[in-house]
Formats: sequence, C-alpha cells, structure tokens
Amino acid sequence: MINIKTDVKIKKEAQKIAKQMGLPLSAIINAQLRQLIAVRRVVFDAPYVVRPHIARQLERDSKEMDSHPERYKAFASIEDLMKDLES
Repeated sequence: MINIKTDVKIKKEAQKIAKQMGLPLSAIINAQLRQLIAVRRVVFDAPYVVRPHIARQLERDSKEMDSHPERYKAFASIEDLMKDLES
C-alpha cells in the first residue's frame, strides 16, 4: 500500500476516467510504476508555449529557408547529418 497526497479534483477525475476504461485507479498507478521501473525515466507531457517574439523569429526563419533552399542543407537521416558534421 502506498499513501500519496494529491488534489481531490485530480483524484476524482482520474477515478472517473479509470472507471470509464473499466479499470480501478490502482491498476493504472501500478502500470505507471511498472513503466518507471522498466524504462527508468518519467515523461511529463506538458503543453509547450512559444513566446510571441520567438514565434515571430521562427516564422521569419521558415520563410527565409523556403525562399532560399540552396543556402540550407537537408538530411534524410541522422546518419547523413553525422557524416556531414564529421567532414
């Protein structure tokens, strides 16, 4: 048995979703713990928000690359990129 502190709203929503899936919440938690043991890492999915000035710069860069593809290299694989970097 593990006791954890969590927000009541999170617990209730998680229980609701687990029930819709036909699983007890403990089965989902155990699956996540097994995943942690198997891969020895935790992935936190969080929305990534691009700051407006960064988004504008990325847009300008993208347009530049589309306008002048001859100035930029493209690679079909990581291996091709690595070979180019080594030369």
